[in-house]
Amino acid sequence: MTTVEIISDPICPWCYIGKTRFEAALALRPDHPFKISWKPFQLNPDMPKSGMDRAEYLEQKFGGRDGAAQVYGGIVKAAELDGLFIDINKIKRTPNTINAHRLIHWAGLEGLQNEVVAELFLAYFTRGEDISEAKTLINIAGKAGMQPALAERLLASDADSDEIRAEDEKAREMGVSGVPTFLIDGQYVVNGARDTGFWVDLIDEITAIKAKTE
Repeated sequence: MTTVEIISDPICPWCYIGKTRFEAALALRPDHPFKISWKPFQLNPDMPKSGMDRAEYLEQKFGGRDGAAQVYGGIVKAAELDGLFIDINKIKRTPNTINAHRLIHWAGLEGLQNEVVAELFLAYFTRGEDISEAKTLINIAGKAGMQPALAERLLASDADSDEIRAEDEKAREMGVSGVPTFLIDGQYVVNGARDTGFWVDLIDEITAIKAKTE
């Protein structure tokens, strides 16, 4: 197997788009050799625990809604080309994502990371839900096949918070400054939301190499 660690943040629109393009390639190559896991990266590591009003966040990051509209207009169009709907107007708060990353971590113990990541993207980008709130994350856990009661108990604690921060710091020490970043077999890096054709070619290349060495 070839390991693929996807370093991502669930409030990153390009991570949502990149996931969709990557999965489209996997569907075209169902015998792909990839073993996939998701790793944390916080785009806003200093975000208050309760998050921030979206308008205030956009003002700080882009100089206001006009600058944000220009940036996100391109993102929304790119998403639509991949069959995704992003409703920027529904997002009222920019959340701190450490609890979302903790949920992704716990999902990995049950083999449900991809399901949780998918639900997080949907909750944030299509419904504008605050994915820093425990009740939102508990609902997502249930939809993804996890036990909501267990997720509730874990979220009420600080379990694995330090581990998430350490993983985030590890990614930064490796040179990751933007996401998505795909780490293949712990040594090869693919940056950004590459198109489906790129991934199909890469899968074919890796498959051919493995066939020669087996």
